[in-house]
Amino acid sequence: MSGSARRRLAPDMQAYRLITEDDTSEFCHRVTEALSKGWALHGSPAYGFDASTGKMRCAQAVVKQSDATYSRDLKLGQL
Repeated sequence: MSGSARRRLAPDMQAYRLITEDDTSEFCHRVTEALSKGWALHGSPAYGFDASTGKMRCAQAVVKQSDATYSRDLKLGQL
């Protein structure tokens, strides 16, 4: 199998993002947007109190297979 055929079947990189937001509907919208762009949930969501703001915060990890080449300059949200 050629390199280009292999990349179509099994992308080279798995990207990871941790989406965080105050406990509002905006958090759900951000996660839903990521899912609609091909990201997949990774693990369970987290929920905690941010003492510096006095608000509850949510976090959800998401992953996505990509043909992109990894670089620290890569904009993960744009994959």
